[in-house]
Amino acid sequence: MTSVLESPAFGTFDEAGNYIPRRVTFDDLGGSFADYIAGTIVEFDDGDIVKGIVVKIDKDEVLLDIGFKSEGVIPSRELSIRHDVDPSEVVSLGQEIEALVLQKEDKEGRLILSKKRAQYERAWGSIEQIKEANGVVKGMVIEVVKGGLIVDIGLRGFLPASLVELRRVRDLLPYVGKEVETKIIELDKNRNNVVLSRRAWLEETQKEQREEFLFNLKPGEIREGVVSSVVNFGAFVDLGGMDGLVHVSELSWKHVDHPSSVVTVGDKITVQVLEVDHDRERISLSLKATQVDPWQEFANAHRVGELVYGRVTKLVPFGAFVQVAEGIEGLVHISEMSAQHVENPEQVVAPGEELWVKIIDLDLQRRRISLSIKQAAEGGIVAAEYQEHFGEHAYDEQGNFIGTNYSTEDFTPDNEAQAAWLAEYQANEAREAAENAALAEAELAARGGAPGHEAEASEP
Repeated sequence: MTSVLESPAFGTFDEAGNYIPRRVTFDDLGGSFADYIAGTIVEFDDGDIVKGIVVKIDKDEVLLDIGFKSEGVIPSRELSIRHDVDPSEVVSLGQEIEALVLQKEDKEGRLILSKKRAQYERAWGSIEQIKEANGVVKGMVIEVVKGGLIVDIGLRGFLPASLVELRRVRDLLPYVGKEVETKIIELDKNRNNVVLSRRAWLEETQKEQREEFLFNLKPGEIREGVVSSVVNFGAFVDLGGMDGLVHVSELSWKHVDHPSSVVTVGDKITVQVLEVDHDRERISLSLKATQVDPWQEFANAHRVGELVYGRVTKLVPFGAFVQVAEGIEGLVHISEMSAQHVENPEQVVAPGEELWVKIIDLDLQRRRISLSIKQAAEGGIVAAEYQEHFGEHAYDEQGNFIGTNYSTEDFTPDNEAQAAWLAEYQANEAREAAENAALAEAELAARGGAPGHEAEASEP
């Protein structure tokens, strides 16, 4: 039987007393040392995705240890899909990340990697699956571009401005830095094109609420709302659950050149519901329906035959339009401009001129008023709102205007209406005097006499 003396610190002796050195190494390589070293270096090709540890961060590049003979270099432009980012904001020392091999060895012998390309490849795979499942993607809004936003979903997803909200948004800057949930509506890897829609996600998540809101909304109702957007064709109003449109024709009883002249974003207004389209989920509203109709107001306060004061706004070949109240215009046909024949309206009036006209027809249904200048010159009942501008002695018992003694020295017009009436009165007086003198002279000439010789002609 063989016995062995062992010591943890030294070698051993056999029975013959021969020294056997302590074994201090074991050949566990299974081959040469060179082969072992070669076996520790990872194998990869251009386009492969590798993992590594961040070992250095500079302002223009990051070094990544992937177990190769040298560290891989990630240029700052290859760190993120965001432009002009600080590398230290993207990665940290000791962090394990994935990178795609761009060049195994460039001209300088460096291994060039890309973190954003690896992220891009991974993202495409998951995004395609989400699209097929009609799922939702989350991402941070990183940039405002022409026509919309760029969302970081592992790659650059484009979110059009028209699809950010249920209504079009004018100012997109407040969305930068916010995380949004979107649906994928277009995907084309060959063109590197990803189009997102937050509106589709909102419509899907708010479908029940919208249906309930529309069900409870009835035409004719008066609702309070806030102007959320102003466009060329009208204004959108947030009713507290959905937006409705006030078409430009429903903004005011007056002509509106552009909706912005009536309302601005943020205005609180009262509107009437005109129509609710459940199929298209559209609401039509009216602002003017909640306001007094100036035509109805005018018709209630006036009647045919009254004299009103107005201002010529436009001349046309067949007459002149005269504004007789705020938002109310009537037509003086060319045949009603003068007792004499008139070829062109310019012969009688000019734009901006103020004058008296008589209402000869008032059609509220068609919103038309016919006026007359020549009949106004014949006199008549002055509308009530103008009577206070003249003394009681200017009217007879029936309310007909009979004039004021403008020749008195103590009369001085104290407003535009009096001054205009005075000027017109004096012009009419002068014209009538001239016409009477001309008629008298013509009559005398027809009788063969002349002033001062009538007595002589009558003597035998």
